[in-house]
Amino acid sequence: MTALTEDEIEQYQLQLLQNLGYSYSNGYDIQPEGIKQERESFGEVILKDRLPQAISRINPTIPHDAQYQAQREIFNIASSDLLNNNEIFHKYLTEGITVEYQKNGETRGEPVKLIDWEHPENNEFIAVNQFTVIEDNHNHRPDIVLFINGLPLVVIELKNAANEKANLNAAYNQLQTYKSRIPSLFTYNALLVISDGLSARAGSLTAGFNRFSTWKTPTGENQINELEILTNGLLNKQTLLDLIRHFTVFEKSKTEDLKTGIVSITTIKKIAAYHQYYAVNKAVESIINASSQEGARKGGVLWHTQGSGKSLSMVFLAGKLVLNENLQNPTIVMLTDRNDLDDQLFDTFAGCQQLLRQDPQQAGDREQVRQLLNTNSGGIIFTTVQKFSPADGETLYPQISPRPNIIVLADEAHRSQYGFTAKQVNVLDAEGNVIGKRTKYGFAKYIRQALPNATFVGFTGTPVEQTDKNTPAIFGEYIDIYDISQAVKDGATVPIYYESRLVQVDLDAAGRQLLDELDEDLSFEELSTTQKAKVKQTKLEAIVGSTKRIKQIAQDIVTHFEARQQVNKGKAMIVTMSRQIAVNLYDAIIQLRPDWHSQDLNLGKIKVVITTSAADEGNLVKHHTSKAQRQNLAQRLKDPENSLELAIVCDMWLTGFDAPCLHTMYIDKPLKSHNLMQAIARINRVYFEKTGGLIVDYLGLATELKKALSFYSQSGGKGDLTLNQEVAVGLLLAKLEIVEQIMSGFTYQHYFDADTGEKLNILKNATNYVAAPNIKDRFLSEVIALSKAHSLAVPHPQAISPHQKPSHFSKPSKPASEN
Repeated sequence: MTALTEDEIEQYQLQLLQNLGYSYSNGYDIQPEGIKQERESFGEVILKDRLPQAISRINPTIPHDAQYQAQREIFNIASSDLLNNNEIFHKYLTEGITVEYQKNGETRGEPVKLIDWEHPENNEFIAVNQFTVIEDNHNHRPDIVLFINGLPLVVIELKNAANEKANLNAAYNQLQTYKSRIPSLFTYNALLVISDGLSARAGSLTAGFNRFSTWKTPTGENQINELEILTNGLLNKQTLLDLIRHFTVFEKSKTEDLKTGIVSITTIKKIAAYHQYYAVNKAVESIINASSQEGARKGGVLWHTQGSGKSLSMVFLAGKLVLNENLQNPTIVMLTDRNDLDDQLFDTFAGCQQLLRQDPQQAGDREQVRQLLNTNSGGIIFTTVQKFSPADGETLYPQISPRPNIIVLADEAHRSQYGFTAKQVNVLDAEGNVIGKRTKYGFAKYIRQALPNATFVGFTGTPVEQTDKNTPAIFGEYIDIYDISQAVKDGATVPIYYESRLVQVDLDAAGRQLLDELDEDLSFEELSTTQKAKVKQTKLEAIVGSTKRIKQIAQDIVTHFEARQQVNKGKAMIVTMSRQIAVNLYDAIIQLRPDWHSQDLNLGKIKVVITTSAADEGNLVKHHTSKAQRQNLAQRLKDPENSLELAIVCDMWLTGFDAPCLHTMYIDKPLKSHNLMQAIARINRVYFEKTGGLIVDYLGLATELKKALSFYSQSGGKGDLTLNQEVAVGLLLAKLEIVEQIMSGFTYQHYFDADTGEKLNILKNATNYVAAPNIKDRFLSEVIALSKAHSLAVPHPQAISPHQKPSHFSKPSKPASEN
């Protein structure tokens, strides 16, 4: 049997594409002086004969001179900024190029379309292999380029799975080389694909390797190789055009130089992952049905686990809805229940203006909500659900608009958007005396009074409990589920590990009893019970926040975090029970590490981020921050290069806050159910070589985690919310054993007891030993896996005890003879 070659994989890929209806041309045939020449020079990356033919076919009513004018715009994209060039072209591609021409004595402006989006078969799809490009004396030949109407929109780089060195990483690195050396080809790029024949990934122009993702079938079947699944599922004509037009964004974010105050804008090109693509298209279909004349106005619920791109899915959905002809220029209402979430989601949408075809609007108060919604059509409006509360003296909320093409997208749909049933509540005078009763409803009732014919869609990062009959009644059934198990498997999120530190820092018996009673009381809604809970919480805070206990926790966090940082550089969040405990813990930590403190918000290793009150006194006051200052602190924590590594919070940043470099969360606060799942998800984001996040529990969350997992599983979710850190330790020991087996032919054990000179000699000989051709690649692969397992397990005692071994095995990089 002959070994599989890269050429065979290339031919297999070309056959798959031809099966989808692509034409095929050999790059050698169409190159300058080729037998079927279509290029005048190797610097040309657009097939110049095919493009004008397509433009003429798609735009038959526009004069040829105007068509030619549009073509010149395409060829004139030539700045030194590749991403900016690509963004300009993407706008041309998706919206057309507006040209002016004379007709019947009048000047007319009309977009010249480069692609017929509604009729995929009216476009020309060609797969070209061995497409040589020469630019600035750099000669490169990508494996396969897919042209649509003569435009090079997809570049595919293939490697051979049978060759250990020719892997996906090698294909990705090859594309990065192409981007830097033949950038003109990528000015027009819509999608990048890498594959070794078995594995296959797709990504955007700016995506890092860990953001290249697999494509899967809607049913999740995987009996065939990933290259075939990706080709048939993503590169078929209809899906590819849909992805380019509706599922591609150039997301912009503002960052401020904390020293100079200069604001810069960073752009990242993002494309939808398969779960976002399928979910959004299912949601569009559901919304169209629900908003029809016979529809029930319940668009359904999308449950996508936190960290898997839920906010971006909402952007894709909004972008597709505004262009849908069935909805006749709808108004999209983005509904949240907290101001910080409203701000975060608004910023995400504002950064994707091109896809949305408009600037989103954020309502500042109740009156502005009415003004923004009192329109005949269009608009993307952000508001919190609380702005739909009736004014004083009103029992019902007045109608704003009866239009049926208003779509409400509610984030975290299981919270606060209930209440169709009337309740009688007390009316109090200025002294707090009850002077009467009034009828009160929940927000679900009020918003439907305001928008009686709107269609409602719920988004949630955590499941709806089986006992919760409200969410399905308000929004309808699940449209799509993307759970923890699938997200971790796909690499959309990283697993979360759990470590209990109750042995090091525990509550006394009285505190434990109060904690149990508090949980029980808070499960009731009666006012008297809630008041009892507040009394118990005050008592519990006194115990949890005792000076002795805070000092113990401060010492433990400092020791633990420093050990984590030695093997797993990243950042951490500390969650406390109250604002006072937060600032007291800060004082205790900086007493141990004075150099972590700085009064300057732009400096220092640790900060407190809490809400503020005019009634605050003592050490609370010095941690007061404005909204703008908190945004700067958030920017610092999100920046992996910034000195801010620890944030102490109470309630802020526990939902909606996205800082991928966070790898540890220290929790000393009672959390349960949705709040618990949302909080711990802050550390599940994918980042660089991060292989997992770690929850450190000081208050005994294990029972609540089990309860949360129980209803998560009952709701249809798969996968564990957290994995015990013992799992990471087991993985570490298994990888250590494998490396030791590889090194079994070399005597290194006396290294740990040797003097300095002998250690250097052992390292030199060990380096040459593992450089042997039959050892090197496997050794390097397993050492990388060992280092990752070690970073997850530290500072568990079993991980620290053999720490010398992992560090020893990580030393050799190249044979001593090459030094």
